Amino acid sequence: MTGPLHRLINELDYPCLAGEELAAFVTGSGTRVLFLSGDPATNLETNDVAAILPELVKAFPGRFKPAVVDRAEEDATRERFQVWPVPSLLFFQDGRMTGVISKVRDWDDYLGEIHAILQGTSASANIIARDGSVRT
Repeated sequence: MTGPLHRLINELDYPCLAGEELAAFVTGSGTRVLFLSGDPATNLETNDVAAILPELVKAFPGRFKPAVVDRAEEDATRERFQVWPVPSLLFFQDGRMTGVISKVRDWDDYLGEIHAILQGTSASANIIARDGSVRT
């Protein structure tokens, strides 16, 4: 693996999660963000979102903890949370899914939607996580 996705895991030390670690991450306290990357070889937006995510972390310092879903776990994770497009950023607050941002967006769109997610006013949580719970 090379490129921005590799950088997230190997240079910026974002955890690449599977199994029990993934389950513990989404149910942990505070705000968490899971990156469902998709295949960077076939989806050009994967590397774009992988490059954007660290900038979003900088734009919201200390507001959320990011992690990458292991590629082997992506299908199960997409099914569990009913999120189909990739790449996607899945936001969780204290174990509850609070929003999703899929595909590449304009910078201002990212900032506005993340602000809404952090404030609890994002419509994406109601559409994606119908009951607001973390599915097991």
